[in-house]
Amino acid sequence: MSGLKELRPAQISGHLIAQRAVRQISFTGSTPVGKHLMHLAADGMKRTTMELGGNAPVIVTAQADLAAAIRASAAAKFRNAGQVCVAPSRFFVHESLYPRFLRGIAEAAAAVTVGDGLDEGVAMGPLANARRVAAMEDAVADARARGATVECGGHRIGNRGYFFAPTVISGVPTDALLHVRETFGPIAPVTPFADLDDAIARANSVEAGLAAYGFSQDRAEIAALMEGIEASMVGINGFSVSTTETPFGGIKESGHGREGGSEGLEAYLNVKFVSES
Repeated sequence: MSGLKELRPAQISGHLIAQRAVRQISFTGSTPVGKHLMHLAADGMKRTTMELGGNAPVIVTAQADLAAAIRASAAAKFRNAGQVCVAPSRFFVHESLYPRFLRGIAEAAAAVTVGDGLDEGVAMGPLANARRVAAMEDAVADARARGATVECGGHRIGNRGYFFAPTVISGVPTDALLHVRETFGPIAPVTPFADLDDAIARANSVEAGLAAYGFSQDRAEIAALMEGIEASMVGINGFSVSTTETPFGGIKESGHGREGGSEGLEAYLNVKFVSES
């Protein structure tokens, strides 16, 4: 048993992927680890399904139902402390709704009760480990250094466990860590926009392409969001992009292949064409 404890994850994956009995590798995790596993799989010409990192944008247009957008955004952002691959990460809100959206999501964040998930009334638990707490602190410090304003939260809670306050930050430039790197935590950067095409361009400015979301009651705007956003799953007026019967996966550096739906079975099947004359 002592020998097993000394094994590193890279040793285990390298050993397993090299086995002839393994013909397909399905991985859910970070983009760097996914790329490493793909290198290992290439030596044996083995198929891979890679469901990797996300950095989901949320675009709230001038024609959105503001109350519904705030309510749904707050619930999705702070679910599991933001540690969900399809969690909303970057909020772009039309300037006509921006002040009210910012105030509403900040009030919702401040009202979230953080603590032991087994305690009554607790709505958000801890981050996964100490590294995630450090990452949140780095992201907040980087945003502040670039002139952003912390509307609420922005700090670790207590000195036991890995609790971090639900956080809303305004005025975050698009080159800040909160925009260019997947947050994977309970921080919501909110940025105003004037032109929908510009908002879509900013949403597409990162290498991730897993999930994206848009809020609007205008059919032309909805069509623009559906067609213009570079992501494999787009939720309109809600954050439901995953069901058992539908394909789940990303594009760009968010991976390839699909889990779920009939598409999720295709990677495990060999196609054979037979012709008899």
